[in-house]
Amino acid sequence: MSKNLVIVESPAKAKTIESYLGQDFTVKSSFGHVRDLPEHDMGVDVEHDFQPSYEISSDKVKVISELKKLAKGAEVWLATDDDREGEAISWHLKEALGLPDDTKRIVFREITKTALQNAITKPRVIDTDLVDAQQARRILDRLVGYELSPVLWKKIRIGKSNLSAGRVQSVAVRIIVEREREIDAFRTKNSFKVTAQFNLGNGKVLNAELAKNFATEEDAVRFLEKCIGAEFSIKNLEVKPAKKTPAPPFTTSTLQQEASRKLSFSVAQTMTVAQRLYEAGKISYMRTDSTNLSEEALEKARQQITKEYGQEYYNKRIFKTKSESAQEAHEAIRPTDFSTLSASSDRNEQRLYELIWKRAIASQMSDAQLERTTATIGISTASEELVAQGEVIKFEGFLKVYLESSDEEGDEEQKGMLPPLNIGQILNLSDMKATERFTRNPPRYTEASLVKKLEEMGIGRPSTYAPTISTILKREYIVKEDRLGTEREFKEFTLSNDEIKAKVNKEIYGTEKAKLFPTSTGMVVNDFLVSHFQDIIDYSFTASVEKDFDNIADGQLAWRTMIKDFYTPFQKKVAEAKEEAIDRSLTSRDLGEDPATGKKMSVRIGKYGPYVQIGDVEDEEKPKFASLQKGQLMETITIEEAFELFKLPRTVGLFEEKEMVVNIGKFGPYVKHDGKYFSLARTDDPMAVTEERLVEIIADKRLQDSNRTIKEFAEDADAKVLNGKYGPYIAFGKKNVKIPKGTNPADLTYEEVVKLAAETPDRPSSRGAKKPAAKAPAAKAPAAKAPAAKKPAAAKKTVAAKKPAAKKPAAKKA
Repeated sequence: MSKNLVIVESPAKAKTIESYLGQDFTVKSSFGHVRDLPEHDMGVDVEHDFQPSYEISSDKVKVISELKKLAKGAEVWLATDDDREGEAISWHLKEALGLPDDTKRIVFREITKTALQNAITKPRVIDTDLVDAQQARRILDRLVGYELSPVLWKKIRIGKSNLSAGRVQSVAVRIIVEREREIDAFRTKNSFKVTAQFNLGNGKVLNAELAKNFATEEDAVRFLEKCIGAEFSIKNLEVKPAKKTPAPPFTTSTLQQEASRKLSFSVAQTMTVAQRLYEAGKISYMRTDSTNLSEEALEKARQQITKEYGQEYYNKRIFKTKSESAQEAHEAIRPTDFSTLSASSDRNEQRLYELIWKRAIASQMSDAQLERTTATIGISTASEELVAQGEVIKFEGFLKVYLESSDEEGDEEQKGMLPPLNIGQILNLSDMKATERFTRNPPRYTEASLVKKLEEMGIGRPSTYAPTISTILKREYIVKEDRLGTEREFKEFTLSNDEIKAKVNKEIYGTEKAKLFPTSTGMVVNDFLVSHFQDIIDYSFTASVEKDFDNIADGQLAWRTMIKDFYTPFQKKVAEAKEEAIDRSLTSRDLGEDPATGKKMSVRIGKYGPYVQIGDVEDEEKPKFASLQKGQLMETITIEEAFELFKLPRTVGLFEEKEMVVNIGKFGPYVKHDGKYFSLARTDDPMAVTEERLVEIIADKRLQDSNRTIKEFAEDADAKVLNGKYGPYIAFGKKNVKIPKGTNPADLTYEEVVKLAAETPDRPSSRGAKKPAAKAPAAKAPAAKAPAAKKPAAAKKTVAAKKPAAKKPAAKKA
């Protein structure tokens, strides 16, 4: 047995490290955290100075047993990640394995031979201040979740027992809810933008615009009238040098933002892919808020730049992180070897690696040198002036490698080069347009822009962004969706050949892609927390708690003192909230009366989501129910929109002499035909979908089903080779079995199928997991029954319902 046992969190990381350390070292994985607070109990003794009760996680009992055997007679090296979470994992390993306090702890920011050898020569002991900072976060979040969740269950009675609250997650929901209300309160204003196009001859065109917009249609037309017969000339030309400077290397936050914009990755996907690159030794540690690069990395970047692009492209830069809590001893995210251009055969890993490589390399390259030209165009009949702007790159610099995306809607528009112009030059007007434009409401958050907002507010830390967003999506307090825009008309007046013509055009506005929307449940929970626990989800308070954690990590604050200062007033507020009467206005809203029956019409939220109700349970006749559609919220739906919901189910013609009935089930809109269910596409409106479209949906699904079966076996009707969403696979009873690479699915024999199925482990229990939307039988739940409206996965009964919302997923340390 090896004399040296190195323990890391991840098996992939263990494999890479063992290849560097050699035969004198055995490297094993703890598979993340090995101990935590108990699953079905608070686990914090508030009466005895908040003493936590940790227990070995049920899935880690075997891991601990094996590590104990390996640790006997060996020198143990704890090599978990170099952050608070990693320090806590090392401490829990020490406690669970019964290791001495002076057990060697080694840290490194990249998995390379040099970094590991340096770490081995400089071991230290576990930093208890870092452990205490992580403990404080874990215990505080457990207290908040464990105390608040029962209050939500009692006070927001919507048939759910899984409502929960978390310190950072609730703040993230609040940000999204408040933005949605800003958008709802926004009132669009119109104005008219004037643009002009001049023909310079030889196929050259000059585009210009008026610096100001006109507030009214009359003002815009009046200006065009002034320009009839006018002479246009170049009044002034201004040429100025300019430059662009590269952005710093990636931090966790900026990587998540840029991967979202450039690669369309979710925050969680970015961190998963980055984790794999780190464990393979391709990039430095990916949880960091530092933009600093080591001297070794700076030198490697210099060598790569001068070799590939030349000395003139190199410019050494030292970036200073703005965040007060950033640890400058840590590094930004960068490649471990700048000369490595291909890091993985996996497409997503390679795309993310290229993004990291380009950003880090560009940060050490020269500024881009530009020349910006502004031409001012005078109008003989008006005091206003038109402006034309152009830009030309004189030296690419870092732009040869990388251009950062803008914060919101994609990359900034690049201005083209202006054609040759002279002061006094007379211009020939092709046309001038005054086009109606509308102000835009504040943008909804994407995952990337939400991360940026949280970081700007000092809420959360690099390790918390991904689990925070994943948690509120899983609870269905928010949803991430694409939504279609709305058509509107806009006016356009064109001056050409001394004649003004008016035209009404149409455009689609408000299209949303991968945006975060609050659900009615999320808004109800947010409003309750804001009303009763303002301090807990106050932005500045949440940010100040993060600073307290930093002070604990620096040894300047005792964690028990910090928890006590928080818990005493918090517990008092919880007690007060429990005594208050239930506020029914949070979960229901009157809409008016149904003119046909005179019964009260209201919108409510129940176990399976929001719905409209006509009548009361006390009435002789049972109330009628209709579920809200995608995009409708309890607090904004109108009575007119509510009436529309009762038009479902609707019969839309015949196909093969059988009715096609459109309705909404718990997995969305569908059409029922001949006893079978066919899901509508996201772009199909159940209220307006046509007979022709429904026939197309049914025919497409039939064709898809006919192509699904590759092979069946006479020996067993439950054994089939099928085409799936991700390629061919074997369906063997309740098992889905992968087909080995290089195997022709159609050539598989029954014996080979049985063997492959036997080698495939049974699937773990999916109790409480969300069912796939494509499962047709689920559509049987009619929209007319409110409880069957839209049952979120989180609403299913589960023994984990008592778990506090703030618990970090064990998968955080893969």
